[in-house]
Amino acid sequence: MTRSPKARSRTSLVDLAPPPRKKRPESLTSREQEILELIWAGFKNKEIGQRLKISVKTVEAHRANMMKKLRVSNTAQLLKTAIQGGMIRIR
Repeated sequence: MTRSPKARSRTSLVDLAPPPRKKRPESLTSREQEILELIWAGFKNKEIGQRLKISVKTVEAHRANMMKKLRVSNTAQLLKTAIQGGMIRIR
């Protein structure tokens, strides 16, 4: 019995592994930095949206992106990590 050409050209599972994922960039965009500073100043999402003329949903999306980039799960951790990373300064 002869093997079909298809059977001979099978690839191993190693060949099917997805390419390694790239790490998310750690730096914030200028808009994220701007929103971070307003969060630090104590503004609420609605107030930030009004100041920057963007929707509250957009502010929330930027905040979520920052938290994901910095690998934190709440605003207190976001601010602490930003201070430690030199992204915002305590006056």
